[in-house]
Amino acid sequence: MKTAILYCSQHHGNTKKLLDAIAKQADVTLLEASAHEPADLTGYDLIGFASGIYYSKLHESVVACAEKSLPTGKKIFIVYTYGAWKPDLQNIQKIAAAKEAQILGVYGCRGFSDYGPLKLIGGIGKGRPNAEEIAGAVRFFKGLTAR
Repeated sequence: MKTAILYCSQHHGNTKKLLDAIAKQADVTLLEASAHEPADLTGYDLIGFASGIYYSKLHESVVACAEKSLPTGKKIFIVYTYGAWKPDLQNIQKIAAAKEAQILGVYGCRGFSDYGPLKLIGGIGKGRPNAEEIAGAVRFFKGLTAR
């Protein structure tokens, strides 16, 4: 199954740690969302959208790529890391619905964050994502491709 993952992983690279582990285990094309607008995703069977969470949402570059580049009728999945709050995924879900895409699954885990006032206390989620969470992302992806 030919797979691409459009991603944005800023600040501490939390999301990229998950994606690198997935890419070591599977033939996956990683495309940085801000560098690949619009990306040609027509040749991919499975498309992932991955990001850290910014103001309770996936990074705007990932959402913009989904809106501009997601072909109709594709199978997709979402991977995210978050500091304090789990995300509101309605924006990407609406895009998927409009493009008749099937969301096969969502994987999220904590990531280290020292954004804004969290810097004063040394951040939260230290050591995250940890080895177990990274392995969980790989299992999640293998489960998607085994379907």
